[in-house]
Amino acid sequence: EAERIYGDVITLPRPGVRALVRKEPVGVVGVITPWNFPSAMVTRAVAGALAAGCAVVLKPSELTPFSAVTLAKLAFEAGVPAGAFNVVTGQAADIGPALTSSPTVRKLSFTGSTAVGVKLYEQCAPTVKKMALELGGNAPVIVCADAEIDLAIDGIMAAKFRNAGQTCISANRLYVPASRHDEFVEKLSARVRALCTGDGSSPGTDKAVTMGPLITQAAGRKVAASVQRAVEQGATVVCGGKHVAGRPENFYEPTVLTGVTQAMDIVNCEIFGPVAPVVKYADDDLDGVIKLANDVPAGLAAYVYTSDYRKQWRLSEALEYGMVGVNEGAISAPSAPFGGVKSSGLGRDGSKYAMDQFVETKYVLMGGKI
Repeated sequence: EAERIYGDVITLPRPGVRALVRKEPVGVVGVITPWNFPSAMVTRAVAGALAAGCAVVLKPSELTPFSAVTLAKLAFEAGVPAGAFNVVTGQAADIGPALTSSPTVRKLSFTGSTAVGVKLYEQCAPTVKKMALELGGNAPVIVCADAEIDLAIDGIMAAKFRNAGQTCISANRLYVPASRHDEFVEKLSARVRALCTGDGSSPGTDKAVTMGPLITQAAGRKVAASVQRAVEQGATVVCGGKHVAGRPENFYEPTVLTGVTQAMDIVNCEIFGPVAPVVKYADDDLDGVIKLANDVPAGLAAYVYTSDYRKQWRLSEALEYGMVGVNEGAISAPSAPFGGVKSSGLGRDGSKYAMDQFVETKYVLMGGKI
């Protein structure tokens, strides 16, 4: 895609003139990436900027800096010019303000929490920086009464428990019709109980490990507190719901909750952990479940499971999200746009869509003798 940055030549009603529209690199781009996919998040953001002709200053997460440094070395070996891809490691509190205040940096790309994204947005205002923001999600899954339950559970297992639920497009709320609720919970909990939580990187580790730990013990305590709060508000733990015995607190058992309602805290915040809250809804209330799914500030990803093509179209169009997976739980693809609406951010990563956000549109009027 880097070889195909398109412009336009426009014929105007005035004789002897032509309008030329060019796409030019925005300039130096600051990129701040998270820890949860330390290589993929870097390549997703940096590739679009480099392809558009921009130089990059990357600040990776202080929790996972080595992936970024290694990727920069590989980029230089592959022919990226010196000075085009720069990595600065350290604490966000020191590096972030330097990027946001610098007049040399003309765009800032940030992937992370909504709260931090808003703060960066405010810091970029004095220099009127362009921004690309991929922020928090709170992805709903709507399972319709006509859905293939096994297919839905396959997709949910991929969308919920991959990386121990530490993904921005993780399935966060499972809306299941009353007529299929018990069957769904039974099958889902059986699959979840079969997961083996452990440290797959340690020498001699049992190869049966299928889910790793959370990033820090503080993250584990946060997930545990979310589950405890849900129980206090009336939810029931079907399986999991506690730290893994004999392990540090960042090892948390994959969990299924039932009896969850829209009013509970766990439905209205991003869990970022291996917890699947199930919300029951009336089979004939499709409008109601659409409203529930949309009734959060975030709008990154959503998932739909139905065998009815009319519902597929209706739900995919009605859901206020930047990405919708229909009968599919793994929606991210390098050739497709990635990004959200509402409080989930600005702009899109991925393929030509990423390049679009790192260029400026210049209009040139060509006059004289043609």
